[in-house]
Amino acid sequence: MVTAVLNGFRRREVLREQVVALRGQSVPVDEILVWFNNPGDGSHLGFVVGDGVDVVYSSRNFGVWSRFFFALNASSEFVVVFDDDTVPGSRWVENCLSTMGSHEGLLGSVGLTFPGAVGEHGYRGYSRHGWAEPNEGVVEVDFVGHSWFFRREWLEFFVRDLPDLSRYALCGEDMHFSFMLQKYAGIRTFVPPHPVGDRSLWGSIKGKEYGNSAESLWVSNPSNFRGLMDEFFRLQRREGWRLVHEEA
Repeated sequence: MVTAVLNGFRRREVLREQVVALRGQSVPVDEILVWFNNPGDGSHLGFVVGDGVDVVYSSRNFGVWSRFFFALNASSEFVVVFDDDTVPGSRWVENCLSTMGSHEGLLGSVGLTFPGAVGEHGYRGYSRHGWAEPNEGVVEVDFVGHSWFFRREWLEFFVRDLPDLSRYALCGEDMHFSFMLQKYAGIRTFVPPHPVGDRSLWGSIKGKEYGNSAESLWVSNPSNFRGLMDEFFRLQRREGWRLVHEEA
């Protein structure tokens, strides 16, 4: 029913923890696929192969978009893609499937909303929902990140209207996916419940620890990363991306 896609690049040591977390889900994950961007020979990663995980090594770093193209190889009805710093709680897959039953859409561990006039000023002034700012119920958001849960068939929308990937190789895939689903299928984006009292339901249980490490894109080169995110946000807005507050 569910294929998990992991991304390997800098934080390879987190992979073992991610695999263990996926093996321990209350709703079993059917397959785990790992995409490595330019990892060298990968000889130190034998434990992943030994765990029955399918691994593909790329000799070139194709950026953050490549794992979604790789996800087309999934054989399950649902796919969940993880950032390399995201370790889910033991009931995250269960939480996503339950949320799909009441709010079918693109789901994620963290969601951003740009209320009112804030959305006219670029990538700033947003509110967060999910593990970063826990929410008791399902929340509709403008886009999600850190992990993405969706129907495999929706990848056909992801590959439409692709931007200049040579410029935006390291950002924008999160906004793009929500926009393409909205534009071509009327599919909305949500954050499942992240109750304060039950971290087993969370999409990320070590986000603050791993998300602020030196390997993070926004930490290693913050001005360039934030600048590109702002640029891409404005590009999507010009092309017709409607924010949640505009849909109300």
